Amino acid sequence: MAFNGKVALITGAGSGMGQLAAWRLAAAGARVAALDVSEKGLAQTTAGKSNIEAYPVDVTRTEAVDEVTLRVTQELGPIDRVINAAAIMPFGRLLDQPTEQIHRLMAINYGGLVNVSKATLPGMLERGHGDFISFSSMLGQMPTLLTGAYAATKFAVSCYTEVLYHENRDRGVRFVCVCPPAVKTPLLQQAIETSWPKLLDGNPPIAPEDVLDAIETSLERGEFWCLPGKGSRLGYVMRRLMPGAVWKQVHKVEGF
Repeated sequence: MAFNGKVALITGAGSGMGQLAAWRLAAAGARVAALDVSEKGLAQTTAGKSNIEAYPVDVTRTEAVDEVTLRVTQELGPIDRVINAAAIMPFGRLLDQPTEQIHRLMAINYGGLVNVSKATLPGMLERGHGDFISFSSMLGQMPTLLTGAYAATKFAVSCYTEVLYHENRDRGVRFVCVCPPAVKTPLLQQAIETSWPKLLDGNPPIAPEDVLDAIETSLERGEFWCLPGKGSRLGYVMRRLMPGAVWKQVHKVEGF
């Protein structure tokens, strides 16, 4: 593991990728601040784990995130790693999705990242040490039909994190933006239960452990973009070099 600090703060730690990341870091000896809006999920994350502390919070509330971050530093110590994993993932045709749902997607998936970055990064930059990890998606690089609202949030995550990295290069903090394909977590079920694109049936969901392993490798290599999973790097390149051909294939597969 590339982590060489003592305290980690993880959003979306009540399930899925965030929960697994919390367990891994705790097993490695870190003190973990587990943030999530679900107290039930946090109870599962912290069960039997003396070095994981639960902090119920809605990441869309700026003041609440600021307050929780201050509590974490007072109770656990300076934050050495931040993992932004809080997200929701309903799919659907853009004009069919409720407007409120689309705005909520952006508020959680992107707005939460903004709130957490403003609360945690200044301290890490001041100390010249830390890891800042954002969970984007391959859909944040290569959108497809029926995923527009979710993909838009992940494009925002990718852009925000990339600019954030370049504005703070050579200041001691390592930045990674991870863009996995479909991952076998409870979050994926939200998409499956709404509108699942045929295009995503081409490759089975990858294991969350593979994503976390890829993040550590990117940190060790000093790579900003982390593209886990078979075909992710190829898709990243094709989207940039042949966007028309990619969309032609998307329409062919989806049938509209």
